Amino acid sequence: MHLSRFPRVKLAHLPTPLEPMTRLSKELGVEIWIKRDDCTGLSTGGNKTRKLEFLMAEAEAQGADMVMTQGATQSNHARQTAAAAAKLGMECHILLEDRTGYNNANYNGNGNVLLDHLHGASTEKFPGGHNMVEEMEKAAEAKRAEGKNVYVIPGGGSNATGALGYVNCAFELLAQANDMGLRIDRVVHATGSSGTQAGLVTGLCAMNSGIPLLGIGTRAPQPKQEQMVYDLALKTAEKLGCAGVVKREHVMANTDYVGEGYGLPTESGVEAIAMFAELDGILLDPVYSAKGAAGLIDLARKGFFDKDERIVFLHTGGAVGLFGYDFAFENQRRWAAE
Repeated sequence: MHLSRFPRVKLAHLPTPLEPMTRLSKELGVEIWIKRDDCTGLSTGGNKTRKLEFLMAEAEAQGADMVMTQGATQSNHARQTAAAAAKLGMECHILLEDRTGYNNANYNGNGNVLLDHLHGASTEKFPGGHNMVEEMEKAAEAKRAEGKNVYVIPGGGSNATGALGYVNCAFELLAQANDMGLRIDRVVHATGSSGTQAGLVTGLCAMNSGIPLLGIGTRAPQPKQEQMVYDLALKTAEKLGCAGVVKREHVMANTDYVGEGYGLPTESGVEAIAMFAELDGILLDPVYSAKGAAGLIDLARKGFFDKDERIVFLHTGGAVGLFGYDFAFENQRRWAAE
């Protein structure tokens, strides 16, 4: 699979580490490794950087001088897009939607929001419930009327171009495993706007890896989540020239750990943050990676995984978001009994 056919600008520190989580594995009785996509390097790292390598290259090829995207207030994607634009000398405008109703000052001005502005992005806020695709189209037209050449990036960077970044991650992961002599039995990660899972499943299927991929949902009900991933995987495979390689049964999402809704911390997610931090020195974020890890932990405790199964948890990054969710840890109890 020759990804060099597609325009790409190097933004990420790759390959990201693949390392064992020794103490968490001992605690859960299952061998767990972690793919450190929190270490991609761009503005504290995260999974969106891989997507932006292809998206920003497409923007450059179209002569864009401004990129525009949208997301929730504490959007990891927005922060990495702002950083990529700064690195490449483009302007960046971000539409932020309030999906939680939080009035907390840190939530609305610290964490990812602080970094958006440090990278020079302009932002505008919208109440929850808006059609953000339509709002972004209107905002882009307004900027074009001012003479800007705007390249619009969908929320999460999740289209077939962005998903190429995670096709590439699938290839990278398999190459690392082959070099290390490491048998991978399953990959688990947090899934939201669908681009990460769609790219991964396309890459894993295109390489005939035989490795099942489980997305732990952070926003939508299971049927909707799986359909979004499958639809994007089909488009990604077609873009790659391997249409039909992804079958419906390859797309699996467990949405039992969403909690009350997108961006709203859960008790199991806070516990997962504490466990990863205290056992292996890994920081998660409350919106995505913590809910993915909560699913991993709970499924391991319930015996969902075979005892000899080797699992790779793909860390999608976003720990800077912790500084916008400090209130979620005010009553934190240790994950283990005293």
